[in-house]
Amino acid sequence: MAAVADLSRPTLEALQAPYHIGTVTLRVNDLAGLTAFYRDSIGLQVIAETAEATDLGVDGAVLVRLERGATRPASAAGLFHLALLLPSRAELADWLAHAATIRLPLEGASDHLVSEAIYLSDPEGNGIEIYRDRPRADWPRRGGAIQMATQRLDLQALLAEARPGRYGGMPSGTRMGHIHLRVGDTAAAEAFYAGALGFELMVRYPGASFLASGGYHHHIAGNVWNSRGAGPRQPGEAGLAAFEIVARDTADFDAMRGRILSAGGREAEAGAVATIDDPWGNRLVLVAAQG
Repeated sequence: MAAVADLSRPTLEALQAPYHIGTVTLRVNDLAGLTAFYRDSIGLQVIAETAEATDLGVDGAVLVRLERGATRPASAAGLFHLALLLPSRAELADWLAHAATIRLPLEGASDHLVSEAIYLSDPEGNGIEIYRDRPRADWPRRGGAIQMATQRLDLQALLAEARPGRYGGMPSGTRMGHIHLRVGDTAAAEAFYAGALGFELMVRYPGASFLASGGYHHHIAGNVWNSRGAGPRQPGEAGLAAFEIVARDTADFDAMRGRILSAGGREAEAGAVATIDDPWGNRLVLVAAQG
C-alpha cells in the first residue's frame, strides 16, 4: 500500500518552481533484479508492476519507471545520475544507516554547500544520487549567483544522526529532485536547455553546466567528463529512456509546450503531452502537475 503524504513535511525547494523533474524511465535488461534493487536497497515502493515494466515511488507518485527491452548497451551520452531528494538531513542519515546495514556499495559523498549528497549506481550502472537540500536562505551566493562546490561529506557524522529502528523505506515527501546527464558538449546543452526550453543557467563547473527553473540550484545538469564529443544515442539503448518535465500550472504547461514545439518537438494525446529529444537523444516528456 502506498504511503499517505504527510502535509506537515518540509516543502521541497526543487518543487517550488514553474518546472521540476518527474518520473525518470530506465530501459533495463533485468527487470526483476532492478525492481528488487530499487525496492529493497533504495527503499522505493512498488506502485504498479507488469511483465514489461515496474513503477516505483513514494506517496503514490512514480519516481522511477523500469522498462524491459534494452537491445543495445548504453553509449557515452545518457544518464549520469537520477537524484532522489529527501525532506531532511535526518532522513538522509536514516538512509545511510540502511545502506551500511545491507552493505550497499557507495561511490561517493559530497557537501555541495546547497545540498548534501550520497552517490551510488544500480546493478546495471545507472547512477543514483540520494540527497537533501539546505534551506534556500542558507545557500551561499556571490554577486547574487548561487555558489556550489564539491567538498567532503563527513559520513561518520551523518551516520551518528540516524535514528534507531528498522528502516521503513524512502520517507513520505521524497521526490525526484534533479537529473544529471552525460552530454557531448556543454555549450550545446546550454543552447538547448536554456536557449530553446528556457531553463536558467545557474552554475558552470569545469566540463559541466547546471540549469534550473524558479531559482533552484539545478533541475538539469549536463557534463562532458566522460562523454566529450559524444553523438546521439541509438534506439533501444540501456539506461535512460525518458524523463518528465512537470509544469506547475496551465500557463507554465502552455508556455513550455510552445517552446518544445518551436524547437522541433512533438505533441500527442490531442496536445495534452509534448515530447522532444535533446541533441543526444535523451527524451523529455512534458506533463502537467497532478492535484
